[in-house]
Amino acid sequence: MDFNQSPLLVIWEVTQACDLSCVHCRANAQPERHQDELTTLEGRELLSEIKRFGNPLMVFTGGDPLKRPDLYELARHSVSVGLRTNITPSATPLLTAEAIDEFQNCGISRMAISLDGPDAPTHDGFRQVNGTYECAMSALRHAHDIGLETQVQTTVTRRNLSKLGHIAERVAEAQSKMWSLFFQVTTGRVIEEEDLTSEQYENVFEFLYEISKVAPFEVKTTEGLHYRRYIAQRLKAEHGGRGGVNGRLLWRTTAVGDGRGFVFISHTGEIYPSGFLPVSGGNVRNDSLVDVYQNSSLFRILREPSAKLGKCSYCEFTKICGGSRARAYALTGNYLEADPRCCYQPANEASLATA
Repeated sequence: MDFNQSPLLVIWEVTQACDLSCVHCRANAQPERHQDELTTLEGRELLSEIKRFGNPLMVFTGGDPLKRPDLYELARHSVSVGLRTNITPSATPLLTAEAIDEFQNCGISRMAISLDGPDAPTHDGFRQVNGTYECAMSALRHAHDIGLETQVQTTVTRRNLSKLGHIAERVAEAQSKMWSLFFQVTTGRVIEEEDLTSEQYENVFEFLYEISKVAPFEVKTTEGLHYRRYIAQRLKAEHGGRGGVNGRLLWRTTAVGDGRGFVFISHTGEIYPSGFLPVSGGNVRNDSLVDVYQNSSLFRILREPSAKLGKCSYCEFTKICGGSRARAYALTGNYLEADPRCCYQPANEASLATA
């Protein structure tokens, strides 16, 4: 796939409204919908525009998508134009068995549910609303019972670092297809003190690499691009290159990153490289999404390996990793800087230092 022409993944934040108050919320979600959200007609036009890319994966996210009364209409339109469509609802009383049934009736392919702890005290502590753990697990069980695919999403912070193994057990119990781990970027409600150190990232990568060998689900990371570098290092040491389930993961996700195989549309139509990198390339109300993705200076420079600064510019893994542009922006103010949470020292560094 040519990521200069089309993304692998399109995320539309249909609303920022949500009834939870999660401590790590990227969106700074509020209970009520924003008055300037894209309308139903604008949403339908957006979905038709997304189809012009070809066959990207379309994901409805929020906030909580269920706060929009036209959600099912939009989902049906997404499926009808030929988009593979997933959804990420919040675990609230709105997520009833009937709502999950309707996801399936609309043709949604997969439902993603957040799980940030293996039990109620841990998970509900994240979400700051009691009962969300049981709601999440009930939703996963019901989806499995009716044959709707699920994936579990976990935001990795210092507060749940020691519980990842137990969360993995819950993912297996739910028979989910994928465990998607989000690595914090200091946007929204996220505080930097909750973020992992560079060394802790490496420890999590080791855990993920080993569990991927035996888990009955796939493992992927978001804003943890340097996990691909870790995989490549381990594969070289163990197999001399590609090999096993981790090899398949590495080569399937190579080069996907902020603005590179990935685009995010906000609730008001802003076109971002990702939900964690709040720098806009345009707005779907005035600009063609396809044109912005393909031709805007923001998206083009994010796809240009030589534009990166610091060690990400000369790292031998830059083409498969490239570092998190969102994290660089959050922590340095420049989205082209090296990823501040990567401790790897490129092999090229020594030769550059003595040149």
